[in-house]
Amino acid sequence: MSLDSKEFRYALGSFPTGVTVITSVTADGVLLGATANSFSSVSLDPPLILFSLDRSAYSLDAYMKAGVFAVNVLSLEQQELSDRFAKALDNKWDGVAFETWETGAPILPGTLASFDCRIWNTYDGGDHVIFVGEVVQMARQSDGDPLIFFRGQYGALGTTET
Repeated sequence: MSLDSKEFRYALGSFPTGVTVITSVTADGVLLGATANSFSSVSLDPPLILFSLDRSAYSLDAYMKAGVFAVNVLSLEQQELSDRFAKALDNKWDGVAFETWETGAPILPGTLASFDCRIWNTYDGGDHVIFVGEVVQMARQSDGDPLIFFRGQYGALGTTET
């Protein structure tokens, strides 16, 4: 059976996801950043998480060589950051505040959660590379609403009265 790739992508879009910005820094100090919704937990012991990056991404080789990355889980108010890091811009870091923790990967302020990681391993994922990282430091906010991506559009969680 052959799947229509466009229909496959639309079907996958029926699964709502959060939105993250994956950041890193090269050995010579070049900042990297890419919007991704392919983020998941892997293991609690050791603490492992994953994301995947398209093999055609200009920054793929830089991410692989960096050896570190951070996952920044965006809040509903951070759609502009998602849009900015989803584009291949030379100046995507202009005016963007960040801090660094143990690995040196940029951590974006105001996110719902941030995970500072060392690359544990990478795996072939077809047209993507799967990055598994060991979390060495993390932080989370106790409130705030997530930025959601569903059927090709941003959204928010619905609220229900109890």
